Amino acid sequence: MAGSKQKVYTLLVEIGRKEGDGLPKKATGAALMCFASGVDEAEAVRETVAILKQADTAPLDVSGYGTLEEREAEGHEIEEGERELMQRALEENSVIIAQMTPFFD
Repeated sequence: MAGSKQKVYTLLVEIGRKEGDGLPKKATGAALMCFASGVDEAEAVRETVAILKQADTAPLDVSGYGTLEEREAEGHEIEEGERELMQRALEENSVIIAQMTPFFD
């Protein structure tokens, strides 16, 4: 992928409930930390929302936390496991859900 303009963005996606979403029974929704590739953050967000809708979830809100480099510049601690998932998202040009936190009332 020489010269690829793809970067990996860290996104936090809030999802609501939807039939068949796979969330725990009593959950009211969830937060998903995703690593998504894109030429810019807007493309990464669009791709992530599209994939989550295909996966029978109901995306409500997306917060972008930037690229690995931007996060490092802000002083974020980034674990090796996260770095590996980011690299995989870049190599596969994909969206990877790194963490899911269900919400309960």
